[in-house]
Amino acid sequence: MLSQIPKPLSFFPNPSIPIPNPNSLSLCFSTPNPSLSLADLPLRRRRSPFLSMASTSDRPDAVVPGVYDIELDRFAAVANKVADASGEVIRKYFRQKFDILDKADSSPVTIADQTAEEHMISVISENFPSHAVYGEENGWRCKEKSADYVWVLDPIDGTKSFITGKPVFGTLISLLLRGKPILGIIDQPILRERWLGLSGRQTTLNGKLVSTRTCANLAQAYLYTTSPHLFSAEAEEAFIHVRNKVKVPLYGCDCYAYALLASGYVDLVVESGLKPYDFLSLIPVIEGAGGVITDWKGHQLFWEASANSHATSFNVVAAGDKQIHQQALNSLQWE
Repeated sequence: MLSQIPKPLSFFPNPSIPIPNPNSLSLCFSTPNPSLSLADLPLRRRRSPFLSMASTSDRPDAVVPGVYDIELDRFAAVANKVADASGEVIRKYFRQKFDILDKADSSPVTIADQTAEEHMISVISENFPSHAVYGEENGWRCKEKSADYVWVLDPIDGTKSFITGKPVFGTLISLLLRGKPILGIIDQPILRERWLGLSGRQTTLNGKLVSTRTCANLAQAYLYTTSPHLFSAEAEEAFIHVRNKVKVPLYGCDCYAYALLASGYVDLVVESGLKPYDFLSLIPVIEGAGGVITDWKGHQLFWEASANSHATSFNVVAAGDKQIHQQALNSLQWE
């Protein structure tokens, strides 16, 4: 599995403001035993401006001060290790026989989901014992009730695709700093494709820069959604308004559709009922590729994880071009 750290882009000279130490926060995991050496990472002191490549006119708080390239490099190195650990587990179980259980919401879960998440948490706790984790399968993992740094994990986004042997599911990894996604990974472990988004940097696929494509007219757009059956009646009616205006509507890619959008193969993704672990990692990936991702009203997607947080549902629209993003919002007419 690839574990590549993109070369950071230079934005601003060294500022004199203090650097928040990611390991100075309250302890969230006990007796860590670090196994990943970061001593050989390049120590760059350029500051990441945390500016989205998408429009930030309605996001006055889009700049998150105080985090430098050295921190982002360390976070990216560990995030790649987290994805590697998950991928090893998932490949072991892919297209094999195993039990399928139903969760309280009737969604399926497998031993692959559960084992992969535990392996992911292990890597994080060994390297950043002060960080909290919120996983799809096990929720909040931290001795404290809140933390500045929170990793939000979905080991297999698209479990139905996984259990039916279709490699369009993905592992989603995000790192929040005071509720803001500063790192996102979409990893497809079977195809060995990994999209990495870091705030203030351009998105990469396996270390190579990617970007969305221009599509100024909804009538020329290629649209993805996972399934029309996942919409409520009201949401489906709104979705149909968009679907009837695009050139080609397509179905069934889970998080992989957003990865394809970041690489410029898809123009629009519209989905309903996503949980925070389904979309937080997508934000740095989409915005770092030049795209836009919001809720159906055009508002910034935001969810602050804590011990008391509930994984509420969100309606999400992502576009490679801000012009069709606005057209999609207008067509959804969501109130």
